[in-house]
Amino acid sequence: MAEKTPAVFFDRDGTIMQDVNYCADPQEVHVFPCVAESLRKLKGRGFTLIMITNQSGIGRGYFTREQYEAVQMEVLRQLGDALIDATYFCPDPPGIESQCRKPAPGMILEGAREYDIDLPNSVMVGDKEIDVRCAHNAGIKAIRVRTGFETNTADSSADWVAENFSDAAKIILTEFAVP
Repeated sequence: MAEKTPAVFFDRDGTIMQDVNYCADPQEVHVFPCVAESLRKLKGRGFTLIMITNQSGIGRGYFTREQYEAVQMEVLRQLGDALIDATYFCPDPPGIESQCRKPAPGMILEGAREYDIDLPNSVMVGDKEIDVRCAHNAGIKAIRVRTGFETNTADSSADWVAENFSDAAKIILTEFAVP
């Protein structure tokens, strides 16, 4: 039986790229500096890299799935090197029963099943408290970054708080061991 691998799950908007509220235009994609380098370091240490993102703009009718996919392709182009192993997105708007919309753990649990992830040794990085709650709902640790709209982390229940994704990656590389 193959050994399970730990993963770094991470949010997209506000975590690895500038949050522009319902990004539907690839020209509005601006991946933060050092994110690609940080992802390469994490992948080099053996982590599976899985992006999970709420995209309620689809469910609200603000943009189409095709527009989401065009934005996502631009994110991946800016990151380069096929760094991300998988991306899961939830189109559900708030206020409806959803197993995938964060803070529900559905996207993390789906990624864990499909990629044989060692959840107890995995972590989630996000810019909002719903990311932290999603991680904890899935039974994993959480790092909250201050790069999104919600920069006040004083009341965060995150296991760690970091200024940005690069600092979060340093925490992960220090605190988590890959077998």
